[in-house]
Amino acid sequence: MQFTYANPTQILFGQGQIAGITDAIAQDQKVLVIYGGGSIKKNGVYDQTAAALANHTWVEFAGVEPNPTKETLDKAVAIVKEQAIDFILAVGGGSVIDGAKYVAAAGKYDGDGWDLLIGKHQAKVATPMGAILTLPATGSESNSGAVITKAENQDKLPFFSPAVQPVFAVMDPDVMKTLPERQLVNGIVDAWVHTCEQYITLPTDAMVQEGYAETLLRTLLTLGENFNNRDSDSWRGNLMWSANQALNGLIGTGVPQDWATHMIGHELTALWGVDHARSLAIVQPSLLRNQIETKRAKLEQMGRNVFDLPASGDLAEKTIDAIEAFYNNLDVATKLTEHGDDKPTAIDTIIGQLKQHGMVALGERQAITPDVAREILEQAVA
Repeated sequence: MQFTYANPTQILFGQGQIAGITDAIAQDQKVLVIYGGGSIKKNGVYDQTAAALANHTWVEFAGVEPNPTKETLDKAVAIVKEQAIDFILAVGGGSVIDGAKYVAAAGKYDGDGWDLLIGKHQAKVATPMGAILTLPATGSESNSGAVITKAENQDKLPFFSPAVQPVFAVMDPDVMKTLPERQLVNGIVDAWVHTCEQYITLPTDAMVQEGYAETLLRTLLTLGENFNNRDSDSWRGNLMWSANQALNGLIGTGVPQDWATHMIGHELTALWGVDHARSLAIVQPSLLRNQIETKRAKLEQMGRNVFDLPASGDLAEKTIDAIEAFYNNLDVATKLTEHGDDKPTAIDTIIGQLKQHGMVALGERQAITPDVAREILEQAVA
């Protein structure tokens, strides 16, 4: 319980809030609107954004892919530099917002933007940015982190800087109405694992953080169990807010954090294109079973307070089974199949990538070495 916490992102939550960017961005600022594959032109978000920016000078950059790549984003960096962009507006999900953070930081740097990801450059300044969230999952709209892929050599790495914290985030649950079921499921799973990474660690006395994490997990569990009711304002609003709160920094303040599931999962995405959330569901159950003794107390706490399981000698084991059943009930796989038929080579490749990226002491105890990661992958790879 020793921490400094601030979250300066202004949240504009609710129906019709996209119009609020008219006043959130000064009219004398030249705006770069960054978005993805064009779905915002089909669901009305683009038109609402254009209307809100009617009195602003703005240009656009489209084509940011899921798991945004340096190669694509560097084209937007060039626009920021060449056209003297004053403000960046990300319109999309976590990938677009993460990509915009890279553009915001790299646009103020004379070197190669990848230096941000390998720790060669720390972003002290960045172009101010805001976000219009269209896909709830990552919480990127109100935190200071981003994950970027370098397609050239299949590297997927994170960077963090207060300079890229969005100034504001528009969160209108109505934009979720046209999302495919797969993306809604991914949002539930992503927010769930984000919460778990900050909760299933060591026992703490942080009653607020632990209690809030459990509230988020129970909410996400309920949303998953009531997935058939997803076409309602209540369901959409609760998922959007839960995903935000899972990774806005609050529940992780002053407590141990894990993130090993994410670091291993990133390699599955980089190598085989596995959806980010689904890579987490593949890794997490096997990782928890591997680390069950050091995590037993928190797993038992989760079993009692999230799943309402009765006391038993194998409560931790039953909690992991309940987590896996939660994924399976959402039709989310917990074994990697995208690697093909050669399991040993696939595992060797993942371990090689983890070593290359310095991911050799993962988890809240730094106990997940490459050898331990191999044990986890033996169980997680089909």
